Amino acid sequence: MKILVLNGPNINMLGIREPEIYGSDSYKDLLELIAAHAQDKGVAVEFYQSNHEGSLVDEIQKAYFSGVDGIVFNPAAYTHTSVAIADAVKGVVIPTVEVHISEVSEREDFRQVSYVRAACVKTICGHGFAGYTEAIDYLIRYIGEKNEG
Repeated sequence: MKILVLNGPNINMLGIREPEIYGSDSYKDLLELIAAHAQDKGVAVEFYQSNHEGSLVDEIQKAYFSGVDGIVFNPAAYTHTSVAIADAVKGVVIPTVEVHISEVSEREDFRQVSYVRAACVKTICGHGFAGYTEAIDYLIRYIGEKNEG
């Protein structure tokens, strides 16, 4: 099983950007946590982060052609603004879990809308970095059940 972990704008600034919301651990720390968890689960994992909307759309489409089984996706600020990203997720029909480090429902009004959510099989918010490992575990179960049926 191959899972793409996709991160949107400013996620590369973890540990620097608003540590009172996102914590003091770095983006590198996040990747190491995910890689170790994926290895323990016997899952191949690929990482991609971009601050550019079109690059994220390109990576989602590339996932379709490169045999990705599932996507763990933190679209970050594009969650609330990007129909293009939502359409890309819908278009590839790869099971996708939307992840947010913070509890977006408790934040600014503009963060209450997620264009991506309707295209995803699950959303995990407010669990910090653990949300990513929870998403991987969910995809393992989801894809396994889908393949059995």
